[in-house]
Amino acid sequence: MTLTLDEVAEKTATFLEGKWQCTVDVTKIEKIFGGASRETFSLDVDVDGRPRGLILRRDPPTSLIDTERKLEYGAYVAIYPTDIPVPEPLFLENDSNILERPFSIMAAVKGAISDVAGLDPDQKKRIGREKWQLLGRLAAKNPLELGFETFMEVPELDQCASGVLAYWEKVINEDQIHPQPIALAAVRWLKANLPPPAQKLCVVHGDYRSGNLLFDPAEGIKAVLDWEMCHLGDPLEDLAWSLDPLWSWDDPAKAGLLLPHHEALEIWEEHSGLSVDLEVFRWWRVFASLKALAIWISSSEDFQNGESKDAILALAGWVMSSRQNRILLDYLSPHAASELAGALA
Repeated sequence: MTLTLDEVAEKTATFLEGKWQCTVDVTKIEKIFGGASRETFSLDVDVDGRPRGLILRRDPPTSLIDTERKLEYGAYVAIYPTDIPVPEPLFLENDSNILERPFSIMAAVKGAISDVAGLDPDQKKRIGREKWQLLGRLAAKNPLELGFETFMEVPELDQCASGVLAYWEKVINEDQIHPQPIALAAVRWLKANLPPPAQKLCVVHGDYRSGNLLFDPAEGIKAVLDWEMCHLGDPLEDLAWSLDPLWSWDDPAKAGLLLPHHEALEIWEEHSGLSVDLEVFRWWRVFASLKALAIWISSSEDFQNGESKDAILALAGWVMSSRQNRILLDYLSPHAASELAGALA
């Protein structure tokens, strides 16, 4: 059974009335397209005569990545009181009888966009500086002081790299539809060149890229979204992911289409209080691309064998895999280390 938009609206209103003990009317509901790991709906609601915007995220029949909704929601709850802007978390519901599948509800962030392509150069510089300032400030925080150990595994510093590598290698091995020689070559290289222990244990967002930011071009970043891959680990993991060439397809010189790579790295170092050893960072750059490729491989498998036939899964599995393979080949080339140093100088 698949719920219609009207049914989602009606059942959500009933759920909220039970939680808030007041009259709730959904005046508008729209499905937000573009994501593949959760179904997302935007709702305008009237709560006893007061308008309010909400975002509802519902589990899909199958998941692109193996996540637990309680970890993502827990991250929002832990981060919300800090200086890292996130939507206000309101409800996490694991009962599948209400909307057929588990879901969460957040406060909507109004007056914000997520597409950086239309920004002028000054706006890109402003948003870019704030983007890596926030990432640096996230790395500077102590996750145990924020309570992350109550709902997430706490790895040892010398297990941060090998742990995430083992996880994504398993995804590739289980989900590959056909042989993945470049991915497996990257895995071999990563195993043979494991980095030293993390400088410190940090909150890793897991998908820190421009598309997961909500911002006002004039006022700056209003929210960091999509914490579903959040975990504790090495802060260089997030930094490498944020600088992956895939996120600057149209303008390779600009990290996330916003800033030169070396500027982004310098801003991150300033606000995290940490330093980047380029040889160590090369490992995390290779890992970031392998992780992305694993997600695209999983996407292909989900489209072919799963219940969802969302076209974005097929697109990711086809176009993104091809691009990510090229990135990995560049990273694994004999000249990769010197080229990386030049790009970040």
